[in-house]
Amino acid sequence: MNPLPLFRSLVLLILLTSACALCPETAFAQAEGGEAGGEIALETDAPSDAAIAQRIATIFGEIDTLSGVEISVESGVVTLTGETLTADAASRAEALALRVEGVVTVENRIDRDLSVSTRVAPAMGGLETTLQDLVRIIPLLALAMAVFLVLGGIGWLLSRWDGLWRLLAPNSFVADLLGSTVFSLFVVFGLVSALTLLDATAFLGALLGAAGVIGLAVGFAVKDTIENYIASIMLSVRQPFRPNDHVVIDGQEGRVIRLTSRATVLMTLEGNHLRLPNALVFKAVILNYTRNPERRFDFVLGVDPEDDPLSAVETGLEALKALKFVMTEPDPAAGIREVGDSTINLFFSAWIDQTAADFLKSRSVAIATVKAALDSAGFTLPDPTYRLRIDSGSLPTAAKPKPAPDTDRAPVRPAKTPSAEITDVAPDTSLAERVEEERRETQAGDLLSEDAPSE
Repeated sequence: MNPLPLFRSLVLLILLTSACALCPETAFAQAEGGEAGGEIALETDAPSDAAIAQRIATIFGEIDTLSGVEISVESGVVTLTGETLTADAASRAEALALRVEGVVTVENRIDRDLSVSTRVAPAMGGLETTLQDLVRIIPLLALAMAVFLVLGGIGWLLSRWDGLWRLLAPNSFVADLLGSTVFSLFVVFGLVSALTLLDATAFLGALLGAAGVIGLAVGFAVKDTIENYIASIMLSVRQPFRPNDHVVIDGQEGRVIRLTSRATVLMTLEGNHLRLPNALVFKAVILNYTRNPERRFDFVLGVDPEDDPLSAVETGLEALKALKFVMTEPDPAAGIREVGDSTINLFFSAWIDQTAADFLKSRSVAIATVKAALDSAGFTLPDPTYRLRIDSGSLPTAAKPKPAPDTDRAPVRPAKTPSAEITDVAPDTSLAERVEEERRETQAGDLLSEDAPSE
């Protein structure tokens, strides 16, 4: 069988099918008006050229920048001629003309008017209008200025009313701060009132926004200064210490000279000035030795392990109680602290009144007195003893031993009682006097007060 006729039949069938599929689209295109980009169909009710020109002229007449534009219409084609001050005005004229019904297209032949007289006249007219508006607004400006000055003056008078703020505030620093705050609030209120009278709310919003941004930037820039300032306010209100108090702040010991708006000034025990930032002082642990005049001292003494520790405790305790500067209430205390390799450590403590006795002197005299009492009673403070043990090997050749003493214990030497000069435990006021002298010389800027409530 020859396959060629069959192949030809298949090709013919495919061509016929493709022709049938294309026929509906061709018919639809013809029904829609022919080829793409064909002629524009005429409408019997389209406006005339005169009507189009009249409509465009009416629109341009209402716009000052387009009053010099001339319009001509021919078969729906609008031609714009004349002059405008700016290119934007020419583009606007073309856009408006295209929106008019019946316009087919627009020919924009508008030129820019570059004459000096045309440019200067509107500027002079605008300046004249601005001057006239300024003259009319002068009474309102005067009223706004008067409102601002009156409110600012009231705020200033209130801020100078020291008696009121000192009655409300715990100290002079907070009183001054309240007065300044009231004055600032009245100034801001006066400014807002004046701008509201001038109907400058948009400017007010921009001003407040700019002030907020500037305040945020300044706040980040002076964060440490602001932190110290706020800490100064809190410390001046709380008063955790008084002038000349003996304190330990964050490990720094000394006597308080003054509290300023930025730092706390101490005089160390060596007589040097020490400035601590108030932010650090506010957050630090503060140990005040002056607030409570009663203070306890303690010390440790060791005795020989062969001695009776309880008897040694009683002996030392009786010696402590016999000291005049030791308080009887609370009573002195003593006990066994620990048993070491070569000594038994005894603990002693007693209380003193710091207004009548110096802490360091009292402790020194107490140690010397208790040691003398133990020596007099036959107790000794032995030296450290070490024991050696040899597990194997021969013993080393030892030197010829010395003859042993006749007694088991060396003769006890009589204890020396501290002299009257040594037992002088009067408080040392030299450092406190230096602090008071410096406070008298520089009293300005001190936020501490003896009369203010303390924490």
